[in-house]
Amino acid sequence: MGSRREPSFTFETASLTDVGCVREINEDSILTTPESGVWLVADGMGGHAAGDFASQTIAAEIDTIGIPGDAVDLRARFMDRLTRANTQILNHAATLDDGTIGSTVAALLTSQGHYACIWSGDSRVYRLRGAVLTQITEDHTEVRALLDAGAITQAEADVWPRKNVITHAIGVSPVPECGMLEGSLADKDVFLICSDGLTEYYHNDELERVMNAAGNDLEGLCAELVETVRTRGGKDNVSVVTVLCRQVPLAGFEADGMFPEFGGAL
Repeated sequence: MGSRREPSFTFETASLTDVGCVREINEDSILTTPESGVWLVADGMGGHAAGDFASQTIAAEIDTIGIPGDAVDLRARFMDRLTRANTQILNHAATLDDGTIGSTVAALLTSQGHYACIWSGDSRVYRLRGAVLTQITEDHTEVRALLDAGAITQAEADVWPRKNVITHAIGVSPVPECGMLEGSLADKDVFLICSDGLTEYYHNDELERVMNAAGNDLEGLCAELVETVRTRGGKDNVSVVTVLCRQVPLAGFEADGMFPEFGGAL
């Protein structure tokens, strides 16, 4: 009867990055490359010492991935380029007089009906599926570590004075320290990738309501999220990348109903 075919997907994308209301420089960088199956947000740190260099270096390196052969090849290419960016940031920091520079990264990779999220720091990836929003990434922050250890409560975490202190970033250690989670895509999944300039002003339940209300209007969603951040103070740069996944109907025998069990999403 032949082998099971992986579902195929097309992707619609919208993105927006904004300096915010206080900062003079936008140290965030975004990248959307549907042809490679990669979308990301990088949030640079280091102020005038070149936080923007760090995030831009990550985006520029990842932008060279090209067309991967399969999911394994895509992840390998991504990590190879992230490692190169890590080295470039370290080398650049060594030429500066004042302190460490670096960048968070949060990336969505898609291939063959599956996705992988790779991240370092507190930039996030969310997935909206069937009206339910799930935060896929877990912040690499001091406050998250304290919560996981049971040392503080969620109420304490919400007002923790060092809640923006991150424990991992690209460009601060000899090799990238990243988290990764994988899963299967489903028709009408919407992914949101964002910097902490967004989540500083949005709790997850409000994000869920706003994303559901936006439906398929990704441009409108990005504009609303950024404008709301600005009206609430916009103390940081804010970046959002949205991706709508649409499953392509299978052609041939499956479409004719001869093998209907092949048609479902994994």
